[in-house]
Amino acid sequence: MPLIALTGGIASGKSTIARRLAEHGAVIVDADALVREVQAPGTPVLTRIADEFGADVIADDGTLDRAALGAKVFGEPDRLAALNGIVHPAVRAESQRRFDEAFRNDPDTVVVYDVPLLVEARVDDPWDLIVVAHAPAPERLRRLVELRGMDHAAAQARIDAQVPDARRLAIADAVIDTAGTLANTLEQVDALWERIRAQ
Repeated sequence: MPLIALTGGIASGKSTIARRLAEHGAVIVDADALVREVQAPGTPVLTRIADEFGADVIADDGTLDRAALGAKVFGEPDRLAALNGIVHPAVRAESQRRFDEAFRNDPDTVVVYDVPLLVEARVDDPWDLIVVAHAPAPERLRRLVELRGMDHAAAQARIDAQVPDARRLAIADAVIDTAGTLANTLEQVDALWERIRAQ
C-alpha cells in the first residue's frame, strides 16, 4: 500500500504524470482540488479567511475571490503564512481521510498525492516515495507563455515565487524529466510504475 508524493514546479508536467499513473490504476488525490473544496462557500475555512483578510476576498456569489486574496498575500510572507495556517491543516486532514479511505477500499492500491507545495508544507510526512516532475525553468516559462497564454512577467513571477528546483530535486526519490517529448515522459512514468509495483 504505497503512499507516493508527486510534486514539481508550475508547468513541470506533474498533471501529465498523475494522469498516466491513474491510467495504471493509482488513486490520485489532488491537493489543489482539496484546497478548492475546503475553501468552498459555507466552510469554516472560508469563514476564517474572510475574518482574517476582509470580506472583500469573498465574491458576490459567496465563493472565494482568489485574485483578491492573492493580491493581499503575494509577496507578503507574513500574510501568506497566516493564510497557510488556515488552509494547510484542513487540507492535511482531508487528504489523510482520502488516503485512509483508498487503502480501506483496496489495501493493495497505490495512492499518489499530487501536491505542488510538498517542500513548503509536507516534506516530512511518511511518504514511501517522493517523485519530482522536472523541467528547467526556461522550459516551464515557455510553457506558461506559449501554452497557457500567460504574460511573460507574470509567468516569471509565478516561477520565482516557488521554491528553487534544487530544493525539490534534493528530496526526490525519483525524478521524471519532462523536458523531452511526451512519449519520453510517459516511458519514464511507465518504468516508475513497474518499480512501484515491484516493491
